Amino acid sequence: TTTGSPYSVFTPYYRAWEHAWHSSGPSADAPPRVPAPDDVPAFAPPPTADSAPGVSAHWTPGERSATQRLERFVDDALAGYAEARDVPAAHGTSCLSAALAFGEITTRQLAAILLREDTPSESKRIFLRQLGWRAYSYHVLHHSPSLAEEPWRAEFSEMPWRDDEAAFAAWAAGMTGFPLVDAGMRELLETGWMHNRSRLVVGSFLAKDLLIPWQKGQAWFWERLVDADLALNAFNWQWVSGSGADAAPYFRIFNPTRQGERFDPEGEYVRRWVPELGGLSSRWIHRPWEAPDDELRAAGIGLGTTYPRPIVDHAEARKRALAAYQHVRSVKAGGV
Repeated sequence: TTTGSPYSVFTPYYRAWEHAWHSSGPSADAPPRVPAPDDVPAFAPPPTADSAPGVSAHWTPGERSATQRLERFVDDALAGYAEARDVPAAHGTSCLSAALAFGEITTRQLAAILLREDTPSESKRIFLRQLGWRAYSYHVLHHSPSLAEEPWRAEFSEMPWRDDEAAFAAWAAGMTGFPLVDAGMRELLETGWMHNRSRLVVGSFLAKDLLIPWQKGQAWFWERLVDADLALNAFNWQWVSGSGADAAPYFRIFNPTRQGERFDPEGEYVRRWVPELGGLSSRWIHRPWEAPDDELRAAGIGLGTTYPRPIVDHAEARKRALAAYQHVRSVKAGGV
């Protein structure tokens, strides 16, 4: 900030970051040769066929593939990004996160494209803000090196997390009984990637509905995401759990059923990744436990056999989470 302290709120950081892009000069020419460092740190490789059997069908490493993906996004999807980016079934996001994580393309390249018009479109402004969010995660990690291990907000060390291996296993396998959560987790298991809206929902479900420590979710993502990135992974998990810089309010607990009905109204995303629910009508696709018995039979669904019943009651889990967060707030206020 102007006083020399790290930014702890995104919006003022973003204003400064965006101003820097507008006022920066042209990019430097590429160097003819990049020397290798003397000491190369160990790095976990991206998912393999063992952890994500479909990863090779969805991702091709290298700068050429990344450039092609960038060109397709700019030509085909950027104009509709503002409307389509939250729809998991649509091809409305850039899918450039893996290329950015591995340096196959750069934020500077993307920003140059987004800022080359005097009056960027709403989609360009929103996408540029997403790049700013990514940069902000690096800013926070730089000033808080323990971000991947410890809560950024110290009072969250008193969070009454639960140790529930059965619930974590159901979440990890995409067998929670909540179709949107299960679709997201199965997409991750198959492809090594997950749509952004799904990441928000599955993260909230683990940390808030199940009250399982965000560090376990972060570790699961790190091992399986083709776009695994230390700063973003830690920052976003802390954001969704409420313990991070500029975090989601503690009372924001995503309802996975309503999220599905809002962003996947026809159930296209769920039908793709949770095929055992494919025969259900759109009315029941996000709440199969409420579907009439005759519709379940017609769709070949047996709750508890072919597809699990919900592992928690979301309304009750929400109350439990709010009580846990209230405990944390009382610790901060010195009430405990």
